[in-house]
Amino acid sequence: MGDLLDLLAVWMPRQRWYGTKGRDPRLSVVASWEVAAPQTQLLLVRDDAAEPAVVYQVPVAERPAGSVPPGSLIGAASEDTVWADATTDDAFTDLLYRAVTVPGTALSSDPGLAARTLPSPQVGAPAPRATARVLSGEQSNTSIIFRPEEDGVAVICKLFRQANGGVNPDVELPTALAAAGATFVPAAIGEVRGTWTSPEGTPITGSLAFAQQFFEGVEDAWRVALNAAGADDDFREPARALGEAVARMHVALAAAFPTREPEPADRAAVVGAWERRLAIAMTEVPALAPHVDRIREVYARAAANAWPALQRVHGDLHLGQVLYTPSNGWVLLDFEGEPLRPMEERVLPDLAVRDVAGMLRSFDYVSGAISDDDGALVRAWVIAAQQAFLDGYAATTGGSIPGGGDLLAAFELDKAVYEAIYETRNRPDWLGIPLAAIGRLAPAD
Repeated sequence: MGDLLDLLAVWMPRQRWYGTKGRDPRLSVVASWEVAAPQTQLLLVRDDAAEPAVVYQVPVAERPAGSVPPGSLIGAASEDTVWADATTDDAFTDLLYRAVTVPGTALSSDPGLAARTLPSPQVGAPAPRATARVLSGEQSNTSIIFRPEEDGVAVICKLFRQANGGVNPDVELPTALAAAGATFVPAAIGEVRGTWTSPEGTPITGSLAFAQQFFEGVEDAWRVALNAAGADDDFREPARALGEAVARMHVALAAAFPTREPEPADRAAVVGAWERRLAIAMTEVPALAPHVDRIREVYARAAANAWPALQRVHGDLHLGQVLYTPSNGWVLLDFEGEPLRPMEERVLPDLAVRDVAGMLRSFDYVSGAISDDDGALVRAWVIAAQQAFLDGYAATTGGSIPGGGDLLAAFELDKAVYEAIYETRNRPDWLGIPLAAIGRLAPAD
């Protein structure tokens, strides 16, 4: 195993899902499961170069030299064999597909690694066999698309590259919504969980993979909105329907999971996060200076107002997390939450208006992504889409938006402040988008 760890220390930093950039990995094996595929293991590898340490999921297969695609090659295992990333290996992906689609299929003889199917009454059964392909372009996870060789629903199975204790919200929330009959999330197909031991000797059980219905040949809402804005198509009805879908999600989550009234500590935590982000922005974004006092006024008004109940939320909602499907309309994806937040924070009840603000900010970015001589025309398109989204949301929640007004404005501002920091660091040419939003929400004197 030592030789394999040495190979992984070179291979893992080259993968998009590896999060500890700029440091030499310090790897150790947390768990190793032999799976029911030839010469294949599912490893959990702890990297102590990160603070706190990160546990990565790495399925590996030992295969004959020369039989592995170059992008999947990890390194030599023996004179005649090599280690490969098993997510591109037919034996492993066939086993994984059966494990999440066929009840009773054992992924491993080790009880510490278990798969199960999930009820999906709103779709037909998956096909007995499917062809696997790794989805390109992902950042933090690896998703495998299974296209049926016969009649049956297509499946996408996401392997969570970072393993955390507890049920991943990207499994927990859409599974509960789908089980309640929601069509604004993909049908849940199956999941994989593992149990391993912490350095302190404590057993940990967590989500390793989640399979859902895959919608073939559709576009996300970001692309749909860009095309509509570029053509100056009226987007009010689709935006209203999107607002209705997001509201239905919040209503259903509040029914499926406990809610509670915010305590003073909850308010302090949210306001403190706003202030910390603003302090960073004041240092890194000089153009923000004329707006700081007004931003703080908005924050103060929001903090003083009544807040709605806390509940489970999406946590990282934007147009890229939504698909438009002919069969289901708008479908919401990726409930994993904000990637930079610790997992234990992502599963806590939050304010639903955070998701609303995220979607409003995403619509605002459409104007910056379109090259158009008539900026006023595109800006008018964005305003109409945002208002239609809010109208659809409010109509579904009884005529108003819980936490609308100052609290919504504060979350929009906080998101725009974060964007200003991000754009200053990464895309200075885009800085004008969040600055313009800040100017509208907190105009300078």
